[in-house]
Amino acid sequence: MAARITCYLDCVSPYSFFALLYLDKHKEALKSHAVHVDIVPVFLGGINVGSGNKPPWTLPAKARYSEFDSARAKKYFGVPDVKTPPFFPILSLLPQRAMVFIKATHPHLFTQVFLDVFSAMWKQGIDVSKPDLLASVLSQTFDQREVVEIVEQANSPEYKQVLNGNTKEALERGAFGCPWYWVRNSKGEEEPFFGSDRFHYMWEYLGLPWKDLELPPQPEKPKARI
Repeated sequence: MAARITCYLDCVSPYSFFALLYLDKHKEALKSHAVHVDIVPVFLGGINVGSGNKPPWTLPAKARYSEFDSARAKKYFGVPDVKTPPFFPILSLLPQRAMVFIKATHPHLFTQVFLDVFSAMWKQGIDVSKPDLLASVLSQTFDQREVVEIVEQANSPEYKQVLNGNTKEALERGAFGCPWYWVRNSKGEEEPFFGSDRFHYMWEYLGLPWKDLELPPQPEKPKARI
């Protein structure tokens, strides 16, 4: 049976950005091992409500820890210029619905455009929940007619329903945040994974060859000659 990673992401989550960067970086290696990756836009607000979870910044202890963890993640994933914009958090329904439409109609551009949306919000401080600002980000890839269509379709009942369905599917698979993954290995076994720092567990579950972190011992100092 074909191995598969289904990854549920929302542009409101910086850790979703890190996850997409990592998966995109390793897409050719995953393809060589016959692992299919499916990126699925969801509404994180709906996942939080549906699972009873609370965003980290609403809990003082988590908020304090997030300052350290975020700095480490930015360094590890090579995006030191990621910063929390002053308008955070946003209601991410519009950009997420737009990504649903782009995935359905321009699948070959989907990942790059999703990365552009993440980058606009988390690196450039652009509020992609605003139609005109989202349109400016999309215009990097699409012509004006296409941009108008994407924004219009993002507000259509059809794509509202698709995003709702994606979010419900993630909840049914146990999601309580983003990034959330549903992973099937070659034996047909399936398990969930959470976060942007569990890929080594995922590779092990998929039976992929991977290199663990190593901590070499301090070299012994040469003994002084008498």
